[in-house]
Amino acid sequence: MVYAEPMARHTVAPAVRELMERHSKGHPLDNTVTLGGDDFTLCAHIRVRWLTDDQAKVSLACWAVNTDTARYLGGHPPSDDEFRLRPYGTATPDEGFTGRVADHLAICMRALDSPQPDDGGHLAITVPRLPPEPPENGTGTER
Repeated sequence: MVYAEPMARHTVAPAVRELMERHSKGHPLDNTVTLGGDDFTLCAHIRVRWLTDDQAKVSLACWAVNTDTARYLGGHPPSDDEFRLRPYGTATPDEGFTGRVADHLAICMRALDSPQPDDGGHLAITVPRLPPEPPENGTGTER
């Protein structure tokens, strides 16, 4: 799927950074983020759990909600349940899409390992504490 790289780089990675900034050692933090348009919405459920002061486990599950099919079949938009994973919703992860997004996320986040299944139906990577994002111009210097 052509959307895996933009989903990882522009939607999931910023959400992971935001969760990492909260740095809660007591329990995992999670969020669901979306990327989409008129015909579909791509969803990603993200969990961040700190392993040490310098490393976090990032777990990811992705799926698509097809709004075009919903309009075609019944003229109704998808229900809110389709945007949440079980047990709170009806969504089920798309393993292939999750794998592609996780591979790109591992590159973006400089993961210390490759994506591996976790016990919650997500793919997980271990990432180091992240330095601040580089400036948009990519030079690393401010003038």
